[in-house]
Amino acid sequence: MKEHIAKDTVSIENIYTLDGKVPLAKSVPFGLQHVLAMFVANIAPIMIVAGACGLTAQNTASLIQTAMIVAGIGTLVQLFTVWRLGARLPIVMGISFTFVSIFCYVGPRWGYEAVIGAVLVGGCIEGILGLCAKYWRGLIAPIVAACVVTAIGFSLLSVGANSFGGGNGAADFGSAQNWILGTVTLVCCLLFQIIAKGPLKQLSVLFGLIVGYILAVCMGVVDFTALHNVKAISVPEFLPFTPVFNFNAILSVVLIFLVSATETIGDTSAMTNTVLHREPTDKEISGALACDGFVSSFSALLGCLPITSFSQNVGLLAMTKVINRRTIATGAVVMIVAGLIPIVGAVLATLPEAVLGGCTIMMFGNIVLSGLQMIGNCGYTQRNITIAALSLSVGLGFTQVPEIFAIFPDIIRTVFAENCVAVVFLAAIILNLVLPEDQETIGGEHEHTK
Repeated sequence: MKEHIAKDTVSIENIYTLDGKVPLAKSVPFGLQHVLAMFVANIAPIMIVAGACGLTAQNTASLIQTAMIVAGIGTLVQLFTVWRLGARLPIVMGISFTFVSIFCYVGPRWGYEAVIGAVLVGGCIEGILGLCAKYWRGLIAPIVAACVVTAIGFSLLSVGANSFGGGNGAADFGSAQNWILGTVTLVCCLLFQIIAKGPLKQLSVLFGLIVGYILAVCMGVVDFTALHNVKAISVPEFLPFTPVFNFNAILSVVLIFLVSATETIGDTSAMTNTVLHREPTDKEISGALACDGFVSSFSALLGCLPITSFSQNVGLLAMTKVINRRTIATGAVVMIVAGLIPIVGAVLATLPEAVLGGCTIMMFGNIVLSGLQMIGNCGYTQRNITIAALSLSVGLGFTQVPEIFAIFPDIIRTVFAENCVAVVFLAAIILNLVLPEDQETIGGEHEHTK
């Protein structure tokens, strides 16, 4: 009865329930906390990919604006569902880092339009697979997802290092100026994380970004041309980039959509286990994946990149226990409103690459550690050790020597030669299917006999 009253009564205590009513004025700060925890990570992929693809500052600003709107819409769909899209769980969505390395490969070769075409197709495929998740979910074992997350972290380290140096192709790459900006930003992130207490620690990246940006302005390296003639309010344009459907690009990106699906399954499972103390249902997994896929395709129609569930927000839920869907929805609404105000995106587009690198290099390292923790949570059985060791060795090792793929057709080289995430994913899937489930037991008996 008490729980029933709590859900029907407007109370701040309901922030710890999924469906209770919370006073708006008191729910907004908690919703904003989720926005601030993922804000930098939501815009960073846009800025990295836009830089790699040679997009203009105006295009980058527009994409940042769209990214905030799409992230807000995706979060609302996950919270409250549309048809069979969404899990009805407190999942916060944002632009995915998983695709950054493949987009930095596809974009410069076939153009940003090929990226959009691949996302449009790949999102639909993931969405359809999501609706049918109960038939294939068992193929993605926890150890496969753990290896994939670890590989994603490693694949992004070079991306963060390039940003730290000033960005790919920058005339002043590796200059003292970029070293100063990147180092100061990184040190500020670390100091804030050491000094701050409780939930404030989640804002360390944002603090570093602000300090780094102020320093960049003082050093005169911020380009404000993107702020010229900015409208007060603007809505995203439909199909600002005409999609190009390049088969090689589509195949590469679809494979990473499958990788992204494993991350979403992992995030959803982690959230329900740590906060709701239960396993996710097939319906919740299906809804989460369908939202991932179809909203990503919607994002492509607006010229933007795919979205996915954000692991840092799952960690924030576990830390604060604030799981109320209405409360988190206030943060989603804030993102949408901010996206409708172009000046926000325009200002963020002026952020120097070195400052972004100072922020993201630590974030990418955290992804590596998250993957290693996931491997540990799977258990160090002989079978899991074999899957993790061999898939990571092949994936990370072979792609550092792409010439090893010389005997394969062009399409194989395009997808795998420089994409360690794809190789790790494929190797882990195959090993998970072929290795006997009782391998560790057989080994144990053998050792005991000896």
